[in-house]
Amino acid sequence: MPYLLNVKFTIMEKVIRCRDVGFDCNGVIKAKTEAEALTLAAAHAKSVHGVKDITPEIVAKIKSVMREE
Repeated sequence: MPYLLNVKFTIMEKVIRCRDVGFDCNGVIKAKTEAEALTLAAAHAKSVHGVKDITPEIVAKIKSVMREE
């Protein structure tokens, strides 16, 4: 007799909280991949916070606070 398993898969998202990067902002970015999250974070930083250049240091800071949820 075959067994049926009720298996649930949870897809983890990459989550960046703008406040964790150092801005006084409640923005939260969620994406399926790290690359997508970084692209969205860069666009947010430029449009909302007036950041002109996304430097390697900024990318490193964003990566350091990125979480999976």
